[in-house]
Amino acid sequence: MDRNQKTDLVSALNETFSKAKFAVVTDYCGLKVTELEELRSNLRENNAQFQIAKNTLLKLAVKGTEYEALAEYFTGTTAVAVSFDEPVGAAKALAKFAKDNENLQIRSAGLEGSLLTADDVVALSKLPSREELLAKLLGTMNAVPTGFVRVLNAIPQKLVYAMGAIRDQKEN
Repeated sequence: MDRNQKTDLVSALNETFSKAKFAVVTDYCGLKVTELEELRSNLRENNAQFQIAKNTLLKLAVKGTEYEALAEYFTGTTAVAVSFDEPVGAAKALAKFAKDNENLQIRSAGLEGSLLTADDVVALSKLPSREELLAKLLGTMNAVPTGFVRVLNAIPQKLVYAMGAIRDQKEN
């Protein structure tokens, strides 16, 4: 790889880090190509990507971004998973893959400027996704008016039952 290609790669990586909401530094030593492709596919479903690059290029790429603190973790065989949407989906995909494949090890992560440990990434993966949280919120918001309508409906309903009971009593 010549100097121009390296410059292009660093600028592309810098742009990726600038747009990212969540970045995870991993060690992928010992993973087969098919396993890496499976991981990339799982991450793509969550609007994330898995990038392998030289440590020196990664250190240059994170300069001037929120993820500059991750530079100290760029040692050995390093790959970075970057998410552009919600971090929970990418964290779930990485944690599940790391659990199934012991060769992938999560070193550290950055979440919009905050430094996270590997345990924090696993804890993040256990949170419900954005869609699940929105569904729970909608259910809660829907329950209040539904209960109110039932309470309002109960008053005339009891009146009808009482009138029916009076009618039945007078008929007997």
